[in-house]
Amino acid sequence: MDVLSDLLHRARAGDALVRQLVQRPPWALTFADATALTVVATLGGHAAIRFDETGAAPVGLAAGDIALITKVGEYTIADDASTPSQVVIRQGRKYRADSGDPVERQGWNLAPRTYGDGLPGATVMLRGAYELHGDVGGRILAMLPPVAVVPAGPRTRGALDLLAAEVGRDEPGQDAVLHRLLDLVLVLALRAWCARPGSDLPSWYRALADPAVGDALRLLHEDPARRWTIAALAAEVGMSRAAFAARFAGLVGEPPLTYLTGWRMTLAADLLRDTDATVAAVGREVGYEDAFAFSVAFKRARGVSPSRWRRGAD
Repeated sequence: MDVLSDLLHRARAGDALVRQLVQRPPWALTFADATALTVVATLGGHAAIRFDETGAAPVGLAAGDIALITKVGEYTIADDASTPSQVVIRQGRKYRADSGDPVERQGWNLAPRTYGDGLPGATVMLRGAYELHGDVGGRILAMLPPVAVVPAGPRTRGALDLLAAEVGRDEPGQDAVLHRLLDLVLVLALRAWCARPGSDLPSWYRALADPAVGDALRLLHEDPARRWTIAALAAEVGMSRAAFAARFAGLVGEPPLTYLTGWRMTLAADLLRDTDATVAAVGREVGYEDAFAFSVAFKRARGVSPSRWRRGAD
């Protein structure tokens, strides 16, 4: 499994909520408790995303554009940046922005996972909300600014059309279909964003394009508990030890075993948070036979012992 796929898998990015809006302007929806990562796509018409809490400049979306939204607590999607909010969505429930009263479901739901008025001239929007998990999820979020807009293109359009065709259906296995299609849209959008000239990306992502270093990163992610040495990694990718070590450090920004330690600590942090495994068992899972050595490494990386980290996560 390649590194980005591994991160998405470990962050549990497959359990997402997918919804479609078909609404004639003027319209504006405020999402009061934003998820860690939101995918917004304009299928027809145009839209704007604004951030009333921070005062950041609104972002416009044309038909076929995809926006990836992170690191914000609240945002509004509207037909125009100046349209006042009409509906506030909080904890999955819709309330009128002017009165705070719940929005009646009758007349609002058009089809499964589809809401709005469905009148001629409507804007059509898709929204997928991800709750990324733990420190691994943080690595994905670190790749993105608060809003990343991916312009419409032939590679993303086909995936969006498939997702739009499925979102209003209610057939056996429908949730699985929607999750996989949304995952496809997300990965294509991430690729497109990261491929932009001058993108400010983590060094490890840029290093994936190098055949030898990219293979080494894949190996470290596939088997982080293995007793890796620089010589072993170099042999796996067909390079001399010295040349591999210099190439890896030059592209990734740190030596291979330093990167491995950081990845192990990321995995350990999530295991301590999410499981009841003993500290020693977590240490073994990430490559430390000695519980004391693991505890020392974890405290050096996180500033607290594994036990204190676990108590703080409860």
